[in-house]
Amino acid sequence: MSNTQKDLLKVKLDWLQCHFTWGPQKENIDLDNMKSRLQDSIQAGVKYQARSYNHLAFVNCLQGNCEEAIKNLKEAEKILRENHEHEFERRSIITYGNYAWVYYHMGQLTEAQSYLDKLEMICKQFTDGSRYTALIPEVYGEKGWSLLTSADQYYEEAKECFEKALEEDPDDTEWNVGYATALFRLEGFSRTPESGDRSQSVKQLRRVLELDPDDSVAMVLLALKLQEFNQKEEALKLVEQALQKSPDLPYVTRYAAKFYRAKRDVEKAVELLKKAFEITPNSTFLHHQIGQCYKKKLYRLIKYPGSKDPRNPAFQQKADLINKCKYHFEKAFEPRPLTSIKAQLDFAKICSLNKEFFKADAIYSNLLKLENIRQENKQQICLAVGLFELHQKRSESNAVTHFLEGVKVKYDSIEWRRCHENLEKIADRRLCINSRDSKTLGVLGLLHQLDGKNCKAIECFEKALEFDCHNEEYLSALAELRLSIQTTLSFPAKTKHIFERCINTL
Repeated sequence: MSNTQKDLLKVKLDWLQCHFTWGPQKENIDLDNMKSRLQDSIQAGVKYQARSYNHLAFVNCLQGNCEEAIKNLKEAEKILRENHEHEFERRSIITYGNYAWVYYHMGQLTEAQSYLDKLEMICKQFTDGSRYTALIPEVYGEKGWSLLTSADQYYEEAKECFEKALEEDPDDTEWNVGYATALFRLEGFSRTPESGDRSQSVKQLRRVLELDPDDSVAMVLLALKLQEFNQKEEALKLVEQALQKSPDLPYVTRYAAKFYRAKRDVEKAVELLKKAFEITPNSTFLHHQIGQCYKKKLYRLIKYPGSKDPRNPAFQQKADLINKCKYHFEKAFEPRPLTSIKAQLDFAKICSLNKEFFKADAIYSNLLKLENIRQENKQQICLAVGLFELHQKRSESNAVTHFLEGVKVKYDSIEWRRCHENLEKIADRRLCINSRDSKTLGVLGLLHQLDGKNCKAIECFEKALEFDCHNEEYLSALAELRLSIQTTLSFPAKTKHIFERCINTL
């Protein structure tokens, strides 16, 4: 092929729906970790293995292992032919698209074009299809799973993909499971509803079990949600049922272990995690989970006075638990330092507890440099670093800086509220000592502004400017607040008098 033909081929490849044209790319995913997780899922014998082989082919190609990628795609194609004989063409769109891209990267352009030709023949069948692809449930569904497997910043988009797949095929178990999983994970990011009745993931997991009463993974996920809402009896029954149905499935054992840890049955949780390690020994998730079990045991032990006495057996037991926590948390984040934020925070906390402040400081410094992370992760980092500065380094001013960064992230979470509470406590204490402290008045003004208490915010910023009259940040905030209050004067008469009262106090 000439260069012109090659360029034209590349344009056609960009039209495809497959892993090579979806969001996650080499620069924003941890390829080694993803490869390990995909291999673990294949080894564990999870359902829909063609999906895992498709994704693994993409990862291998990005790592330069194109021959291995072709083997992965052949395996995916074989599984699809065996398990979906009557739907093979619909389900092969992603696989053929990946074939075309891998052969393009290998420089085998004739082979790449041959797969484009196959796709063109398939996509002619669908009215909503373009020349080389079709936006059908099978495409949306596999894209959803790919995004769900990649990184947490793609969970929202994954949810939208499953919603689109279910619009056309609302009773498909695979897409219902994917949708439930996306909802479960999104609710886990500090936005869990106050009751099970309001939880979308609870409703969707029940829907999955209606479609497939033997789905043991859905059972344990539902149990974890019900446990949050204090529906303990049903939750325990579901976990026991799931372990009975799938005693050797790592996804079941690891979530069941999480359930027992929350139930304070740490020994049972450790037993299940060790069993899961036998099947997937390199799982970073398992390392993090077992580390959290040992952390729970450690915190219990610390409350015992004898743990501080070197002559007491509890002292050595404490040292042993600290080492176990550090070992497993480090194993959890070593392969994926860009994505395993919670494991790093846990590791730093144990180091701080063990007075290894230099190690904790190094972890926090690296975490503060991370970019393009989820809002709740940013808040978790700000809170942890703020508390470290406040209690270990005794730097209240640095703590305030990090807590402020946390509250400036506009995301409603437990971490946001804790940053807010710490700032309020520090501000109240400082103003009791010095009511003319302009920086503290500015902090209090910002907190009132974030809370929507504009009149109080204006009062704080005006007072701060009395002692720091050229502060551009306070002047800008004051101007913005006054403008927002003026704008509200166009509100209905019922509320107008409230804002007029605020204006009159200015």
